[in-house]
Amino acid sequence: MKRLVPILVILFFMISCTTKEKVDLVLTNATVYSINEDFTTAEAMAVDQGKVVAVGTSEEIRSKYEGQTTLDLKGKFVYPGFNDAHCHFNGYGSNLTQYADLRGTQSPEEIYERLKTHYEKFGGEWILGRSWDQNDWEEKQFPDKTKLDELFPNTPVYLVRVDGHAGWCNSKALEMAGVTASSKVMGGEVLLKNGEPSGILIDNAMGLVFRLVPDITPEQQEKGLLAAQKNCFEAGLTSVTDCGLGKNTILLMDEMQKAGVLKMRINAMLDPTQENFEYFVKKGAYKTDRLLVNTIKIYADGALGSRGALLLADYSDDPGNSGLQIEPQEFYDSICRLAYDNNYMVATHAIGDGGNRLVLDTYAKYLKGKNDRRWRIEHSQIVNPDDFEKFGQYSIVPSIQATHCTSDMPWAEDRLGPERIKGAYAYQTLLQQNGWLPNGTDFPVENIEPLFTFYSSVFRTDHEGSPEGGWHIAEGLTREQTLRSMSIWAAKASFEENEKGSLEPGKYADFVVLDTDLMTASPKQVLNAKVESTWIGGEKVF
Repeated sequence: MKRLVPILVILFFMISCTTKEKVDLVLTNATVYSINEDFTTAEAMAVDQGKVVAVGTSEEIRSKYEGQTTLDLKGKFVYPGFNDAHCHFNGYGSNLTQYADLRGTQSPEEIYERLKTHYEKFGGEWILGRSWDQNDWEEKQFPDKTKLDELFPNTPVYLVRVDGHAGWCNSKALEMAGVTASSKVMGGEVLLKNGEPSGILIDNAMGLVFRLVPDITPEQQEKGLLAAQKNCFEAGLTSVTDCGLGKNTILLMDEMQKAGVLKMRINAMLDPTQENFEYFVKKGAYKTDRLLVNTIKIYADGALGSRGALLLADYSDDPGNSGLQIEPQEFYDSICRLAYDNNYMVATHAIGDGGNRLVLDTYAKYLKGKNDRRWRIEHSQIVNPDDFEKFGQYSIVPSIQATHCTSDMPWAEDRLGPERIKGAYAYQTLLQQNGWLPNGTDFPVENIEPLFTFYSSVFRTDHEGSPEGGWHIAEGLTREQTLRSMSIWAAKASFEENEKGSLEPGKYADFVVLDTDLMTASPKQVLNAKVESTWIGGEKVF
């Protein structure tokens, strides 16, 4: 009898082991933020065939599941993979392969040095650059072409402002494009100095020169997409919404995803071209496990930094200028009608209170009241007090990018004045309209880091903690709201909330492991948080 007891114990242990469900991956000893409806946490998670099987205590998961790989996370923190709800993924990649990086330059002189270095290293028919911002310079005025002409008299130069809504060119580029003092463009402006083009082109006028810039080769584009993906994975991003793409770019992404080299999940918004309408829109939404095409992206106005955002009254620091409407009303009506008839979404860039009112009122004509179309306004940056309720009345989704708030705050009130600023970057007020909103970065306009999005959403200061207590902090989001805006609400904005955005059974096992608890971390700890690993469909990609 004494021998029987140990034998029974062994048999019980063997049977219990064999009855465990075999899965690909088991994570234990963590804090797992599932971002489910109740915002509950767990200690462990089981993953199989790319999807979450279960979450629970470490004991529960270990007793029920046997992982081909089992990881003890030693107290680390697990979140759904961050989802950037508004960015320019392809453009960011192209910048990495073609453009001189001008971000953070403190003077035109610093830009000239970077351009000389870039040209000496890469050469080329054109000199291209991205992310200059005159608001960072001591003299906060637009530059002109004088020094560019001196340095590069025979090579065309085209430099895109940080917001993508102004171009800075030399005389060679203007000459090749036929730009003169009399050049006029709907929704754009050629700035003059001493009666001739200064070299600065605003919004649609940029196209006069950009159309001459040589197309990126497929090889360069593929290289750029992979470089962009690498940087995103390092930042904890597993999904992105790429705002405005052509047919060939989307097909390249699809091809690379199906080949297994582009693993990023992408919501690809369409440029409003006839080719896109025929190939995509009129055939309905296109969807794979990694690619979604169901939205047309358009522009109502320009940007606040370059004074192209459409305002209801003149700029406080530029009397006589109220910004630009990019297209005539007939254009917006035609896009909304096409999208509505083909069950597509519309996402419209609108910065100024005039731009937002234009889009809200245009959408209202087609949506007519509460609905589940999820038409979006990208940025929703400045809203007249009379217009906030329209977001809720017509179920219009405000798509925000919180880092714009902290980037713009040093000069935004100069543009708008003390009254209008109260309706700017009003994220909490916007959130209350429908009870949810998506959040992103707009990279490469801003840094790709989703942790910076979290920081700006919650604390509303620069990275040195200024202003103390946060800028218009009442409009900041809570930590929970912010995490939802970067995960489940970002997925909801593209009708994907049932397959990703939270760590619940049956959803994709897209997650990021951090060394920091974002729900309790100090501002400095958030900025210093480290991405330990990034996973898509249960596969470690960083």
